[in-house]
Amino acid sequence: MSMTTPRPSILVVDDEVLSLDTLARILDEEFDVHTAPSAAAALRCLEHDYIQAVISDQRMPEMSGVEFLARVRERWPDVVRLIVSGYTDADDLIDGINRAGIYQFITKPWHPDQLLLSVRNACRLHQLQRENEVLALEMRITTPTLEQRMERRRAQLKRNFRLDTISRTPASPLNQVCDQLAQVAPYDVPVLLTGESGTGKELFARALHYNSPRADKPFVAENCAALADDILESELFGHERGAFTGAVNARIGLFEQADGGTIFLDEIGEVSAAFQVKLLRVLQEGEVRPVGSNRRRRVDVRVVAATNRDLYRERRVGRFREDLYYRLAGLCLHLPPLRDRRVDIPLIARAILKELVETLGKGCRGITDEAMAGLQAYDWPGNVRELRNEVQRMLIMAPGDLLGVELLDPRLLRGAVRRDQDRTGAEAPGATPAPPPVPGGLKEQVEALEERLLRAALDRHGWNKSHAAESLGLSRVGLRNKLERYGLVPKTDA
Repeated sequence: MSMTTPRPSILVVDDEVLSLDTLARILDEEFDVHTAPSAAAALRCLEHDYIQAVISDQRMPEMSGVEFLARVRERWPDVVRLIVSGYTDADDLIDGINRAGIYQFITKPWHPDQLLLSVRNACRLHQLQRENEVLALEMRITTPTLEQRMERRRAQLKRNFRLDTISRTPASPLNQVCDQLAQVAPYDVPVLLTGESGTGKELFARALHYNSPRADKPFVAENCAALADDILESELFGHERGAFTGAVNARIGLFEQADGGTIFLDEIGEVSAAFQVKLLRVLQEGEVRPVGSNRRRRVDVRVVAATNRDLYRERRVGRFREDLYYRLAGLCLHLPPLRDRRVDIPLIARAILKELVETLGKGCRGITDEAMAGLQAYDWPGNVRELRNEVQRMLIMAPGDLLGVELLDPRLLRGAVRRDQDRTGAEAPGATPAPPPVPGGLKEQVEALEERLLRAALDRHGWNKSHAAESLGLSRVGLRNKLERYGLVPKTDA
């Protein structure tokens, strides 16, 4: 059963019967027309019927059209009011607008097409008014809901970036970094994060923000190495319309967007000497000047910068401004590379896998011990970013719901073998020497690497199984099972 849209209802008021019939006949083609020969009859009609627009003649015996429409305005303000008059005196027009809120004057003699257009527009205006009322009501209802949703999202972000959950591995070198960040987060000082590419500097910048008093304000990030000076200036400080070719609209820069919050400047060591001067001025004065503008704008932001360069050395040789360095480095924190914290690899790999399973929509129960040992044996020159790519590749290529050793990229094992061979003869006293290359397939090579990692951890901790298991991210039961599997026992002197 199809539904038809009801026709708008209008009321025509005129004491002359011929004029009333003519108006009704013309309007009846598009509208549900009600007629009234007097103002009193029209008021009774408005009390009982839903009317969207009223068309009244100006000259009527009981009261004028303006007086009648003024009463309509008082009692039914959402009804759109039109008046038909043969007179166009300016005083009448002003009086009608002020007293009755007349939407439109229709002068006699009127044309049917003009009349229809005026009434169509009046009904459309009534519909827009009703839609606006509905939207206003919805806004009153939904604003608290939106605020609650925003609060829930903020709370979730704070939980995601809690410093005590970023690294839960007891023996991880990252724990010290987390402790230092927890100490500095409440204090409004700039922080410089250093470390190789892919070590998670932006993750820690976000953790710093969401554990600070600025957590409810914006966090914005920019990679300073990816843009030329003029584009970077526009991105960070904004620009006015017409400031340069292509600037068709004004733009608010990231410093203004982050007002009250935190701005993260990644790869800060890559900016040119000329741009260093502009950035220094902003940090010193707390003001930005958009490109093409003469007006400066105050901003209150906390700056967290990151670099994979040694800026302390760069400033000493003149490649980075010393005054800018000290503006950025209120506190310096170094993030160790993944090869120096292999104990974190199982935790990170499982977290990455969980995220990818949700993102890609492909089921997976986890990573086998042999595959995890292969991941831990590799040096990861690309750090966490490279690890993420490998886990993603394994998940996509997996025929089943478990990521096994056969899915590992062979270059990982080749890299791990080369590392062991390069370290042969350079081990600390008492360390397990690197074994010769293992014949056989991928599984055999990974098992040999896992065995060597286990023995190295046990030797390093004097065969204290609790400490060794902790450093490897294993439970004591898990470690015991692996010792039995490989038949590992302490070496005895001959």
